[in-house]
Amino acid sequence: MYDVVALGELLIDFTPAGFSDNGNTLFEMNPGGAPANVLTAVTKLGGKGAFIGKVGDDQFGYFLKKVLENNQINTDGLKFTTKANTTLAFVHLDDKGDRSFTFYRNPGADTMLEEEDIDLDLIEKGKIFHFGSLSMTDEPSKSTTLKAIEYAKQNKKIISYDPNWRPPLWENETVAKKEMVLGLQYADIVKLSEDELQFLTGESSLEYGSKTLFDMGIKLVLVTLGAKGCYYRHTSGTGHIPAYRVNVVDTTGAGDAFLGGVLYNISKIDYPLEKLKTQELEKIIDFANATGGLCTTKRGAIPAMPTLEEVKYLLVHGVKSL
Repeated sequence: MYDVVALGELLIDFTPAGFSDNGNTLFEMNPGGAPANVLTAVTKLGGKGAFIGKVGDDQFGYFLKKVLENNQINTDGLKFTTKANTTLAFVHLDDKGDRSFTFYRNPGADTMLEEEDIDLDLIEKGKIFHFGSLSMTDEPSKSTTLKAIEYAKQNKKIISYDPNWRPPLWENETVAKKEMVLGLQYADIVKLSEDELQFLTGESSLEYGSKTLFDMGIKLVLVTLGAKGCYYRHTSGTGHIPAYRVNVVDTTGAGDAFLGGVLYNISKIDYPLEKLKTQELEKIIDFANATGGLCTTKRGAIPAMPTLEEVKYLLVHGVKSL
């Protein structure tokens, strides 16, 4: 059995790593892709995970498979294709460590995932099924993703969704919103940023925006606020959990680390998600804040995911932001 089975993009993040003697930016090859980042967060904490996706039959693709294996992630669901190269993303960091992306994905191997590539038995063996919106930007991966979600729903899995808003990867904003909202209709847990909340609901208010999502049937809405922590909405109520103060180097993967921290803990609960008490839920979110915060103290996404011991240390000794 797996705590989390994730489907979606697995790619290379080229992350800034200083400057050459000529003054040009140097890029370091780091494994990435939001669903794979979330899974790595889960397995680094001690959980069990399996990945479903597609990479190119190239040196990047085989490197990524090895990275997943090194992080104790089952790769039976990882397929290779000669029809497209492994997707590449160049990460650009500003003075505060916040990032933007340039993608090489037209098409990318991850968008070539087909229905016959899916091992439904893997989904059956998972407690939580996680996916993101980026596997819904193109066919055939969009139809494949929907088939996998529907199978997970029919088999009473907890559905976790990250409506990852990356404008360069969509045809236009209208198409993006339509497909991203489609994903919301299946989700039990949604993790999104303030910008993504406003884009999907038209609301800048955390209270009203989260209520719009909650009224769609989503059981746990998590709005990440960067250095300000997390706002949540659940049947037990709403609240804000402050972040931990850390030395930020690179925010890449922080939201994925946060979600991994949430899913790791929820996978251990043996009663329905909506029955979570406020105190228990806030403890889970506090843990996730620590996980996400620690991820920002190192470069890259997958390489920066913290261990359970590191998270526990921060929970005891860390200082929270106001």
